[in-house]
Amino acid sequence: MSSTSAIQITKSSKYKLNNGKSIPVTGYGVYQVPKDKTAGLVYKALSIGYRHIDTAVAYHNYVEVAEGIAKFLKDHPEVSRRDIWFTTKIQDADHGYDNTRRSVVEMAGSLKDLIGYIDLILVHSPHSNKEKRLGTWKALQEFTVSNDIITVGSIGVSNYGIKHLQELFDWEGFCVMPVINQLELHPWSPQLKLREFLVRKGICIEAYSPLTRGLKFKDPEVVELSQKYNISPVEMLLKWSYLQGFIVLVKSENPERIQENYNVLPDGHNGVNTEIPLQFGKVDLDYEIIDRLNKPDSHEIICWNSVDPTLYEG
Repeated sequence: MSSTSAIQITKSSKYKLNNGKSIPVTGYGVYQVPKDKTAGLVYKALSIGYRHIDTAVAYHNYVEVAEGIAKFLKDHPEVSRRDIWFTTKIQDADHGYDNTRRSVVEMAGSLKDLIGYIDLILVHSPHSNKEKRLGTWKALQEFTVSNDIITVGSIGVSNYGIKHLQELFDWEGFCVMPVINQLELHPWSPQLKLREFLVRKGICIEAYSPLTRGLKFKDPEVVELSQKYNISPVEMLLKWSYLQGFIVLVKSENPERIQENYNVLPDGHNGVNTEIPLQFGKVDLDYEIIDRLNKPDSHEIICWNSVDPTLYEG
């Protein structure tokens, strides 16, 4: 493998989206985090240095995320709201124009007094039908140009395949490009064809489950490389993801692991990376590790398959 860029990725790096806004390269996710723990863990993550928090309506903890952000901002006046990126998602049950508007209005009622605005709303998955998916996008487009209910800075998708994206692009009402597609991504599910499509369209790629939920930590090849180079499976897999140019979401309820995940990247100045190459050259990871972890023909799904073009044809 040869590097295609000398961009230095650091803890404070951001990627510029296709609408001109900039998103922190590292995010803290709260999937399956209990409501009673969410605010405290978000506060801890922000105290460590994370500036990007990812939640969803379906996680049933987005209000608690906002509470954690609000408390942190109150306790740390040196940090402004614009420094913290808040993502939430429209759940499948709320697809369709009217349902999506109702969902955002409901979120606004809970969030506006806590954090003021929403940086990013994603369509959580394509699991409905064409009419409902396009209705949802119509509603989200309207929220990006009207702030009478709540300001929505950016919109995007999650778990969308090429079919679903092309459906959106071909729609006569399409006028706001998704800024992000959030996907399950790791060496065993690299989704190269979809990634190439996204790069051509200028859509940022965001990786969830980059650590395979721990299921690959004892993979013989991972164990061998870990021992040979004295690098943990966690560090190895996260660095692989950063080398692909992904925005990387990490999740843990253990404060020490939250810190360890954040420490994978070096410290740095708060810079903005304006290009999104598929691979970066300045994250410290031996080329043998990269080459052996790259599995371009693998399609092993750890979480759930939402982008298989033979599925969800409705």
